[in-house]
Amino acid sequence: MISKNQLKYVRQLEQKKYRKREGLFVAEGVKVVNDLLLRYQPKMLFATHEYLETHPLHNATFETIEVSPDELTRLSFQQHPQQVLALFPIPTINYNLSSINNNLSLALDGVQDPGNLGTIIRIADWFGIENIYCSEDSVDAWNPKVVQATMGSISRVNLIYIDLPQMLDNLPPDFPVYGTFLDGKNIYEESLSQEGLVIMGNEGNGISDAVRSRVNRRLLIPDFHQGETADSLNVAIATAITCSEFRRRK
Repeated sequence: MISKNQLKYVRQLEQKKYRKREGLFVAEGVKVVNDLLLRYQPKMLFATHEYLETHPLHNATFETIEVSPDELTRLSFQQHPQQVLALFPIPTINYNLSSINNNLSLALDGVQDPGNLGTIIRIADWFGIENIYCSEDSVDAWNPKVVQATMGSISRVNLIYIDLPQMLDNLPPDFPVYGTFLDGKNIYEESLSQEGLVIMGNEGNGISDAVRSRVNRRLLIPDFHQGETADSLNVAIATAITCSEFRRRK
């Protein structure tokens, strides 16, 4: 049974200021929680009898609280909660310039929608991209909506919040920094390296001026519609297309 204090404690983690203060984020659902359990030790886990029967937590050193489906609904940020909710520590990942070299990485410049960020994390996981560098004004990756949208991929992708222009200035001058622009060069015709940084911009405004000036390889995802067409692609879809083309060349 959950107490009022426990309910309040979990619910306040919907807000970034409390997540930052407590150093915790909320994960929900069997798939998401089980993937995270492979990498992180939760502070607290709330689970129904059904979950505890089918996923025995032998020798667990964290607090495990059995709850009824109704109690889980009160705790949950989801419309249809699924058996388990856990509080995990927000990982501390130290930025290291060497982690960019010899790898393909993503950078997000002001992405605001939780669903977009969650989907991009899932895309990165699928295409074997381990690191995503986020501008400081991007949506918080530990928002419950983002965590849920990753479907567990957040356990396998490193999220680093950083001053993007400063980071780019610290890269070698010839290091490939890609960005997608409407006046870029056709991605299907350009030579693509197997290492580099691929920058995706804000949903409405694209890549900011400060970051745009530091991109040295401008790409375009061409449209194939004759006549009127959409103004642009959703940033998560554009990320998927771009990552797929880089990996196709490997």
